[in-house]
Amino acid sequence: MTAPIETTGAQAEAQPEAVLVGVDKGQIEGRSLGQIAWSRFKKDKVAVAGGVIVILLILLAILSRPIQAMFGLDPNALNQDLIDPNTSLPKGDFGGMSWEHPLGVEPKFGRDIATRILEGSWVSLVVAFGATILSNTIGAVLGVVAGYYGGRVDTIISRLMDTFLAFPLLLFAIAISATLQGGAFGLEGLPLHISVLIFVIGFFNWPYLGRIVRGQTLALREREFVDASRGMGAKGPYILFRELLPNLVGPIIVYSTLLIPTNILFEASLSFLGVGIQPPQASWGGMINQAVDYYQVDPQFMIVPGLAIFVTVLAFNLLGDGLRDALDPRSR
Repeated sequence: MTAPIETTGAQAEAQPEAVLVGVDKGQIEGRSLGQIAWSRFKKDKVAVAGGVIVILLILLAILSRPIQAMFGLDPNALNQDLIDPNTSLPKGDFGGMSWEHPLGVEPKFGRDIATRILEGSWVSLVVAFGATILSNTIGAVLGVVAGYYGGRVDTIISRLMDTFLAFPLLLFAIAISATLQGGAFGLEGLPLHISVLIFVIGFFNWPYLGRIVRGQTLALREREFVDASRGMGAKGPYILFRELLPNLVGPIIVYSTLLIPTNILFEASLSFLGVGIQPPQASWGGMINQAVDYYQVDPQFMIVPGLAIFVTVLAFNLLGDGLRDALDPRSR
């Protein structure tokens, strides 16, 4: 028989098998979903660059009028002395570029292109953001209602989506915009044009988000937290707006960042066709429309607003792709 092993006091106070290193140095905290998404997003340098450009564009649009007032800029100021009376083209090379007019002046009237680009930025972003908010509100509400209740409600809303998607949107938008150019609803001029564009673009684009939200809701309505809410006596509206919609914020944000550049292009298209923002108010699509008659002899007038639209749309698309990867838990 072996003798029992004697233990000393020092051996009895030995360290446990598992020791958490660094516990005494600070409290260990978990990360929220927002922190996880941010840590993943900032690793995507391309998306971060797109986000920086988007922020700068938004600030530029918000401060466009104060900047014009500060530097005494007028987007409608005529500079006939800079126009050749024989050709109606700007004097000098590259569309009349100079220190006073770094992007040149437009043909015939001589208005400063840089100032008109600055003025047109807030118009494009106001229409794009307003239309996106309108379409997302309608699409999110109807989509979550269709997905949660199902049955006849889902059938009616789904057929309504199919009906809106079947509309020839561009032709319909042209018809409505052209009809309401004079005045309507107590509005006229620029406020009327902006309101009509927001309504036309936003009201007919909601089915796209509605389908996305409906599909996500069909998966979420069978989750445990929804069953727990039902078991505690929660009614349908409470579950819709307090349980389901907060869990759909991620897809809605991602879709919004991808819808905004589409709306910018749509507004530019309507203004290019002459049924959007009306001159002399500056808009990027309207500037391209005016440049059609001069692009062969003065390409500068078309290149500048075209680049403004291109950079804005590209920045929003890069931001949307980065947000989609950051908010998708299955992405790597």
